[in-house]
Amino acid sequence: MTPDYVIIGAGSAGCALAYRLVMAGKRVDLIEYGGTDAGPFIQMPAALSYPMNMRRYDWGFSSEPEPHLGGRQLVTPRGKVVGGSSSINGMVFVRGHAKDFDFWAESGADGWAYADVLPYFKRMETSHGAVSDYRGTEGPLHVTRGSRKNPLFNAFIRAGREAGYPFTEDYNGARQEGFGAMEATIWEGRRWSAANAYLRPAQETGRLRLRRGFARRIVFENGRAVGVEVRNSRGINVFRAGVEVIISTSSINTPKLLMLSGIGPAAHLRDHGIEVRADRPGVGGNLQDHLEVYMQYTAIKPITLYKHWNLWGKGSIGAQWLATGTGLGASNQFESCGFIRSAAGVEYPDIQYHFLPLAVRYDGKAAAEGHGFQVHVGPMRSKSRGTVRLKSAEPEAAPEIRFNYMSHPDDWAEFRACVRLTREIFEQPAFAEYKGHEIQPGEGVASDSQIDDFIREHAESAFHPCGTARMGRADDPLAVVDPELRVIGVEGLRVADSSVFPRVTNGNLNAPSIMTGEKAADHILGQGMLAPLNLGPEMATDWEKLQRSS
Repeated sequence: MTPDYVIIGAGSAGCALAYRLVMAGKRVDLIEYGGTDAGPFIQMPAALSYPMNMRRYDWGFSSEPEPHLGGRQLVTPRGKVVGGSSSINGMVFVRGHAKDFDFWAESGADGWAYADVLPYFKRMETSHGAVSDYRGTEGPLHVTRGSRKNPLFNAFIRAGREAGYPFTEDYNGARQEGFGAMEATIWEGRRWSAANAYLRPAQETGRLRLRRGFARRIVFENGRAVGVEVRNSRGINVFRAGVEVIISTSSINTPKLLMLSGIGPAAHLRDHGIEVRADRPGVGGNLQDHLEVYMQYTAIKPITLYKHWNLWGKGSIGAQWLATGTGLGASNQFESCGFIRSAAGVEYPDIQYHFLPLAVRYDGKAAAEGHGFQVHVGPMRSKSRGTVRLKSAEPEAAPEIRFNYMSHPDDWAEFRACVRLTREIFEQPAFAEYKGHEIQPGEGVASDSQIDDFIREHAESAFHPCGTARMGRADDPLAVVDPELRVIGVEGLRVADSSVFPRVTNGNLNAPSIMTGEKAADHILGQGMLAPLNLGPEMATDWEKLQRSS
């Protein structure tokens, strides 16, 4: 039978959207190219470095050589598995700052201000760590906090306070700014991905079909999207939709699929021999991401995770987790964090910290100098913009990804502030009994030019790409979707994923991506939106004059 809706991509937004549609009685086909998420590499939180480096679970994208980062090509993991990137990410849960969403609304995304999106953040979650009017208690997505048993987690929070920054009880609640406990999509010792939270309950209704296949292009009849051309084990077929088609294939694959379907910059499409269906120059533009560096220190006490950094240690952690679902394997090890402002005159935080009680590469392949710890730090609102373009009209070809990282001069000043402010935090008394010497960047890296060289050589993506099918007013020539997520210039087609973000939000993008899927469902169902919730954020009152205030 022809379903009401076809959703392409069983990722963070796609699973949430599918769940809400089937719960409303609609029939949905959900198309996913990737395979199962079963097995410890995905389900065990501490194993997070494995799936994002496995071609079985990851699309394997990388950027073009980045001219401002010494020509380096940076990896761009995107989930190729049920659950999408929520099945391979670091499980960190950050909604974003209230002002991020107010900016969206001010830039043309009417109905997406903080008061509008807060009810959807509440609807989607069951918060186990924080209780307030800002937080949800009955949603499918479980949000928890780690035990912070390692003393380094609390030392980091204490050092932030000693440096003059506030403590925040809940950065996903009233006040983001400050240091505190980090939240994660982990439940009962397992990764609580969009597949676990949304997809499996949706499948139990009998109204959802999960269909395997590679989406090649959207099929149109008389200007209206009626289905998707899919390659699967039976060849090339068209999966038809009775009402609408929704693309939820990530900020990398969504613009690619739009362009393959004739929606995008007309000249670029013609260069590849693609018939132009809608000239939307914004498709594939506005690409944004977060960059970060790892600032690493040796530990003078053997209390870090390095003591488990061997075959026996990893095997023991895995065995305990498999048997009981508990122990170090049940944590992503990001259990404390911070959000600060880089300078006086910055209204709300523009620097994020993830603390980790181990000095290691993000891919987990090498520990640095034995016992140590590190913090991931980077600016939140880079002014640099990049593009996603087609390399070929062949659907299976990877797209051309150019982030154009660090192309704006303000990025360099903000990143230097990250390095210097971080050093000050680790000089606080809270770390006196733990901290040895600075491994990276190293004490000799002090001048602007030395810090710039370090950034150029060592900055890595935080894997938060977004913005490539920007939401805006229908008369905005660079907008791709309108505030109801309808693709401008065609009928029957919407986009629901991080590609619609007008600007990157503060922090990790899984939470706002899921929220987008939740809110998209109400737009599609046309039954009215949840009532706005006018709970404003708590802000630093003296932000114009002071860089920090506790």
